Amino acid sequence: METTTNERQSDPTPPAAPLPPPRPARLLRRSRQDRMIGGVCGGLARYTNIDPVLVRLLVVALALFGAGSGIVAYLIAWMVIPAERNAQPNSTPWASGSSVE
Repeated sequence: METTTNERQSDPTPPAAPLPPPRPARLLRRSRQDRMIGGVCGGLARYTNIDPVLVRLLVVALALFGAGSGIVAYLIAWMVIPAERNAQPNSTPWASGSSVE
């Protein structure tokens, strides 16, 4: 059975939708603004888009109930995860040398 050209033309494929622009790559970095000790928990929280308090509680729970594994994991992450480059650390008046009148 032969197909005619009318049958082939009656079933056109829809045009392909344009691709969305690529999202910028998320990088895991230690936070310089949301830090208590080394910025590891703040950086992990920003990377996973959750509250930094929850990450800190998880690290403390691992430190207490995981035979110190939370402390070891935090120290390793502190050494391995690079710090943010573009964010300025929190400055205080006494650190910059200016006086408050």
